[in-house]
Amino acid sequence: MPPRSARPADNLDDDDYPAYTMGRAAEMLGTTPAFLRTLGEHRLITPLRSEGGHRRYSRYQLRIAARARELVDQGTPIEAACRIVILEDQLEEAQRINEQLRAQGGQPQSKSSA
Repeated sequence: MPPRSARPADNLDDDDYPAYTMGRAAEMLGTTPAFLRTLGEHRLITPLRSEGGHRRYSRYQLRIAARARELVDQGTPIEAACRIVILEDQLEEAQRINEQLRAQGGQPQSKSSA
């Protein structure tokens, strides 16, 4: 588990803080612990472990798991759902970086101007 903040309240705003047990995470998502373990097996989410070895999930991981569950509920095989969510997450990150570069005035060079 990551080191605790000097001020525990700081963790309340941290999307990456592993605050939720497997049981609580499954309850919040309306799924089973087995579903969460399967997402881990497919490397969609990798929960941190408590000192006792119990899985702990962050809010960010729960959002990712919720998206995978939506796809599975729509009939998408779990392997494909995991891949789709990974690609969606990568696209969102690339768009965020691109927007930051544009805001800073740094235009990516095209291959023809290089």
